[in-house]
Amino acid sequence: MTERGVAPFDRESVQTALDELFALAGKYNSSEDYLELMRFVGRFRFYSPFNAMLIHTQMPGAQFACTARKWQRDYGREIKVSARPIVILQPMGPVLFLFDVSDTAPLPNGRPLPRRVEDPFRVRNGQIGGQLTLTIDNAKRDGVRVSERAEGSQSAGSIQWAAAGQRQEIAIAKKPLPRSTQVPVWFELLLNSVLSAEARYGTLVHELAHLYCGHLGTPNARWWPDRQNLSLTIREFEAESVSYLVCTRLGIDTASDEYLAGYVRRCPATPLCVPKI
Repeated sequence: MTERGVAPFDRESVQTALDELFALAGKYNSSEDYLELMRFVGRFRFYSPFNAMLIHTQMPGAQFACTARKWQRDYGREIKVSARPIVILQPMGPVLFLFDVSDTAPLPNGRPLPRRVEDPFRVRNGQIGGQLTLTIDNAKRDGVRVSERAEGSQSAGSIQWAAAGQRQEIAIAKKPLPRSTQVPVWFELLLNSVLSAEARYGTLVHELAHLYCGHLGTPNARWWPDRQNLSLTIREFEAESVSYLVCTRLGIDTASDEYLAGYVRRCPATPLCVPKI
């Protein structure tokens, strides 16, 4: 094993490992299993959602996992002889082997574990930074125009197809001189300006999830699929799942967890169709 994955590269063994992992992932076929997975992935912020899912399928009780080299270099710990490696995907490479903190022991020069290792699931903060503005700007590139206005306390936001023929300006460069261009407006997204920035961000992600999960259809099938045939319950559950994952990984508390838990109580055995977005 090396820091970069498998050495020497063995395509057959890597393919076998991946096949086993994908088969394991198939066990999340009920709403209760799915909710447990969402909570785990949402809190395991230091890996991509898919890799966090792979960690959970192999070791549901994992607390903090990294490579043997990182354990030794950054934390002064070695891997136990009985340790069980966790396989995840590596960008631009085959796989990486991780080890949970429970499978490590301190070296003679080891130091106390930092708080983020001992308690990786804690919420770091509950305030949004520049993500709200950045996400609104990025959504313009997909033809989404975001507006805000004061609404009642029971209204958070909505998204719908825009009237044909509208355009909006987006920035395409800052240096050497600011430049912009006009792009079509395909969708209108409304946020309640009365809400806090954190609540508006959660709503923004929820409504964009409806879009990118294909619940409104699509202007171009190469961008995202048309999945308008889903039931209202499934559409809302998918959108709230995305909002929960994104907000939790930013350390923002929302009511999404309560919504998902309520769905589990109402539909404990309902298989879920999770979109591949």
